[in-house]
Amino acid sequence: MKFKYSWLALVLLGLTACDVNNDLEPILQPEPELAPLNVNGLDFSNYIAVGASFTAGFTDNALFIAAQENSFPNILAQKFALGGGGNFSQPLMNDNVGGLLFGGTQIQGPRLFFNGTGPTSLGVFGATPSTDVTVPVTGSVGNYGIPGAKSFHFVAPGYGNLSAVPLNLANPYFARFSSGATATVLGDAVTRQPTFFSLSEIGGNDVLGYALAGGTGVSQEGNIDPSTYGRTDITDTNVFANVMNNMVTALTSNGAKGVVGNLPYITTLAHFTTVPFNPLDPTANTDAGAQLAAQIPLLNNVYGAINQIYAGAGQPERSIVFSPDGPNAVVVYDEDATDLSMAITSTLAASPTFVPFVQSLNLPAAAAPLVAQLLGKQYGKARSATSSDLFVLPSSAIIGTVNQDAAAQLIADSMGQLPVALAGQFSAHGVTLPLADRWVLTPQEQEEIRKATDAYNSTIKALADANDLAFVDFNQVLQEGATSGLKFDRYILTTDLVTGGLVSLDGVHLTARGYALMANKFLEAIDEKYGSNFANAVDGLAKADDYPTNYSPSLR
Repeated sequence: MKFKYSWLALVLLGLTACDVNNDLEPILQPEPELAPLNVNGLDFSNYIAVGASFTAGFTDNALFIAAQENSFPNILAQKFALGGGGNFSQPLMNDNVGGLLFGGTQIQGPRLFFNGTGPTSLGVFGATPSTDVTVPVTGSVGNYGIPGAKSFHFVAPGYGNLSAVPLNLANPYFARFSSGATATVLGDAVTRQPTFFSLSEIGGNDVLGYALAGGTGVSQEGNIDPSTYGRTDITDTNVFANVMNNMVTALTSNGAKGVVGNLPYITTLAHFTTVPFNPLDPTANTDAGAQLAAQIPLLNNVYGAINQIYAGAGQPERSIVFSPDGPNAVVVYDEDATDLSMAITSTLAASPTFVPFVQSLNLPAAAAPLVAQLLGKQYGKARSATSSDLFVLPSSAIIGTVNQDAAAQLIADSMGQLPVALAGQFSAHGVTLPLADRWVLTPQEQEEIRKATDAYNSTIKALADANDLAFVDFNQVLQEGATSGLKFDRYILTTDLVTGGLVSLDGVHLTARGYALMANKFLEAIDEKYGSNFANAVDGLAKADDYPTNYSPSLR
């Protein structure tokens, strides 16, 4: 049994890799009269940017030259240059392929491109990275955007230690331009003695790792020792607050002005909203649809008995029913669900109808106790997904496919009594095998992300106010992008994958046009706080048409 659903490809089919047409109907109106730029005394002569992947310009699951040139700090620097800003340098990659090498060995793959049906790696064309972490960046750097960095990493000595990169104890991007083996990101940034700075998305990775892993980590609230955290854990809010306070204090120590951005609810991004909770459609005109339709009587026979146990335990909402008439929800493993494994095993084993059911699977009657035990283990914490669940983007590639490892484990657990074909039937991701925790964010896991994000944002806003810094409510901006859409010149940008124009092909990071919009939000915040007039000045804001939403696969 292999229910391979290509719904994502069908949704995106027919789109081309050119710029997405999300423009508004033209409205004829007089052009506003623009004024000369007035920075109102702000000193942009030595601007630096500190942040994570958005600051770096990370796009389409990679960092590459064109994306870096379209990073929001580089766009800001171009606008600052109109008002006396100085040179702004970035640790540019070697190519537009993206990805990294370490001593000639690839450690991160090429960027994604849109192949007409979905995101695909440039590696399918044989493109390989040429940027080697062991070759240092020369000259000064103004963009301290470090993809993957959590808040506490910015103050961690050795985060750019080249020799620690292969051990996953240092960041390969920072290792390219770190000042030394024991340097910190913040320390290196402060030595630049900025006159103006941007501080953005600090704390984003403190929840993003958890979200990308489907909530398989834990919240470390109450644990102030980051050295004990797992890679996908959520950072304690006091640890974040201490780091953020240290960063703002250090960056303003010489009187520098700046602009600070808060964090979006990352679960509103395409990586978590593209895969529907109910992609299993037996009416689809595909082989997978036909296969599912043929299996529905058996599925409902199996789940019917288990649903009675869910109902008997007072949890009828967990019931799993497959309809032949339209889309069906996937079956998920819910770590927070009451474990009914023993109840399922004992109830099925005692049922007079269970032995005939086991025999209908071409198994001997004597196998009934073993099958009851296997079903109890498999469905003890299972339930039907709901619209409140979110699924990570990579789950689209595995829903409906057979998990060969799970099938092999079923055979082993049955001591060889379960035939290979039957083990495969009971190992289809999201159909007969509950979709593992790593693929789904349950409402409880989403709440963990929201609580941490709200706490981080409260700290960010308080520090911005206390230090008289400009503030960008990036959370509100992305919320608007996820609902009504964001107007940017003649376009409406949304967070939809591929078609929205705001979020890149990895579903998390922005497109070049998205970063240009982000730069404009920062410029507007600077105007509001410091009395400059970028928003109303000649060429004061970035123009949407100057920035693409997709990069061609021919760009190398």
